[in-house]
Amino acid sequence: MRSLPRFQNAALFTQAMTHKSYARENPQTGDDNERLEFLGDAILTFLCGEFLFARYPTQPEGVLTPLRASLVDATQLGKFAQALSLQTHVRLGKGVEGSGGRMNSRLLSSAFEALVGAYFLDQRSRIEPVRDFVFPLFESVVDVLADPTQNVNEKSKLQEWSLGQSGNMPTYDIVGESGPDHAKEFTAVVRIDSQTFGYGQGRRKQDAEKAAARNALQQLGLL
Repeated sequence: MRSLPRFQNAALFTQAMTHKSYARENPQTGDDNERLEFLGDAILTFLCGEFLFARYPTQPEGVLTPLRASLVDATQLGKFAQALSLQTHVRLGKGVEGSGGRMNSRLLSSAFEALVGAYFLDQRSRIEPVRDFVFPLFESVVDVLADPTQNVNEKSKLQEWSLGQSGNMPTYDIVGESGPDHAKEFTAVVRIDSQTFGYGQGRRKQDAEKAAARNALQQLGLL
């Protein structure tokens, strides 16, 4: 299990762990973590780009961009959050708590981003301590994510299966979106011959479609 960064200002850590549902139910608690999430998202994108640029000095932009997306998507950030046991620290409203929010990957991803934003502020806007915190996390998974044998193209695999079964292509539709403008979450559905095969969520429409394809492959026993 990895260790949380040590905060000088404990209130910043508490805010980073405060979901909006908790803040609504407990107005005296102060601000929720959405602004810190916004800041952390920007910092992680920058640091991930820096990390990959240095680690793969000969790789072109076309290779680094999807790898960066994989390192900072909601699924992977949720895994980082679980490795840090953030699920034991987040403060949730009763409804979100009761619906399993403490283990929700998207919620934990947001908490991780908020943690990074809060730590940056705690360190007086110095990037070096934040870099020292997140680079080992990136390093722990980048080899697997960069390995094409481990990083399956879910949409292509589902398309191949669909064409083999019925001769028709899968179709994707965005059926919902939620969240503030800086952290939209889209919900996609994938259908084959008008039959629903999977659902998925992601910050970008493309990520939601990819997650839907992954869900379909899992339902089919192909992943």
